[in-house]
Amino acid sequence: MSIWQARSKRKFTGGRFKQARKKLKRELGREATFTAIGEITKKKVRGMGGTEKLKLMKTDYSNILTKEGYKKAKILSVVDNPANRHFVRRSIITKGAIINTDAGKARVTSRPGQDGVINAVLIE
Repeated sequence: MSIWQARSKRKFTGGRFKQARKKLKRELGREATFTAIGEITKKKVRGMGGTEKLKLMKTDYSNILTKEGYKKAKILSVVDNPANRHFVRRSIITKGAIINTDAGKARVTSRPGQDGVINAVLIE
């Protein structure tokens, strides 16, 4: 079964829409990329129109914005992840996750599965 990102099968009342056509190739989605802590591995994925998207599979460094500017810091662990509470023990990094680095705690502002890099803001 494929991931379909088109219109919902249900109306706002709870009733079902009748399918007027089949699923189209452009409406297909992909499995989520769960970025973990480890040696850097990236994956190139072809997008619509031939564009390339870099998916970050594993990383151990992040770009942290401090008062002085950007700084590269080593990621030690994942402290909190509001996307899913189980992501913390699996050490999965998504946007909004709180990570523990050698520079201190930081909140991830980029989407690592979409951007191919982890940018974060230092939390005081």
